[in-house]
Amino acid sequence: MRAVIPVAGVGTRLRPHTYALPKVLLNVAGKPILSHIIDSLIQHSIVDYTIITGYKGDQVKDFMLQKYPNLNIDFVEQSERLGLGHAIWTGKDTYKDDEPIIIILGDTIFDVDLTPVLSINHNAIAVKKIEDPRRFGVVVVNEETKEIEKLVEKPQVPISNLAIVGIYCIQNTKKLIDSLQYLMDNNIRTKNEFQLTDALQNMLENDEKFYTFNVEGWYDCGKAETLLETNKFLLEKNYSNFNKFSDKNVIIPPCFISENAIVENSIIGPYASVAENAVVKNSIINNSIISNNAKVTKILLRESIIGDEAEIAGTYNKLNIGNASIIELE
Repeated sequence: MRAVIPVAGVGTRLRPHTYALPKVLLNVAGKPILSHIIDSLIQHSIVDYTIITGYKGDQVKDFMLQKYPNLNIDFVEQSERLGLGHAIWTGKDTYKDDEPIIIILGDTIFDVDLTPVLSINHNAIAVKKIEDPRRFGVVVVNEETKEIEKLVEKPQVPISNLAIVGIYCIQNTKKLIDSLQYLMDNNIRTKNEFQLTDALQNMLENDEKFYTFNVEGWYDCGKAETLLETNKFLLEKNYSNFNKFSDKNVIIPPCFISENAIVENSIIGPYASVAENAVVKNSIINNSIISNNAKVTKILLRESIIGDEAEIAGTYNKLNIGNASIIELE
């Protein structure tokens, strides 16, 4: 099986961080978003990858080749942002007709056991029940056969609350490419983009069967507040002790501190991530992400994201406060 991971997006909702880095290389719970996805797939013995790049694609390529030298990776550039369907179509020359593929969106982290899905011999799409699915593709499922009857991209009037959440296991890769080509040839777009959902619907209409599998652990990394929520979830799941940093520091779990970080005279946690070669001194950090090579000194941070190589230094206040006074420092 081959994994196809589209990572061409600009990440405008995560600026200013994405001015310097592609979204998939932003740090969460101690490593880039993309690493969380790749490491999960490696556990299932997947070694063949197609990475669809775009914005700052050279950084993605350099990271992957350095971090994962033993994987077989094809990099394909999506020169125009014409939708997810177009992105998958762009990588078509790297797929084999008889090779199943798993498509995983590069800006979302999933908590799901893929073993049952990868071991079955039919198409499967990850779904989650959503109260308002209008900004997602949705599926309608036959209650008797459990097969998907219809797929619709971003319906204004939802026909189902089962939202497609970004994992697609495709057995008939050739038919997928043929359906994507059909969209291109006939300029069939939704919201002015070539949608993967529309190609899957075309496959359905040509006698291809699809089933669903539920994903409850679905964590968006598309904007700052959701990135911090994902960081919090991953820390709660993967917390371990940090005896190395216990001297002259207070560590409040769950949190992540890289072995290569420097932490002195500080309170770290809960829900704090301190990445590789970061320096934190005389500070209090909670519910925040301190990225690679960042330096933080004399400051209290909460609900904050400090980017790679950024430096932030605060100051201590001297106060002389009378009885019954109220002082609020922001």
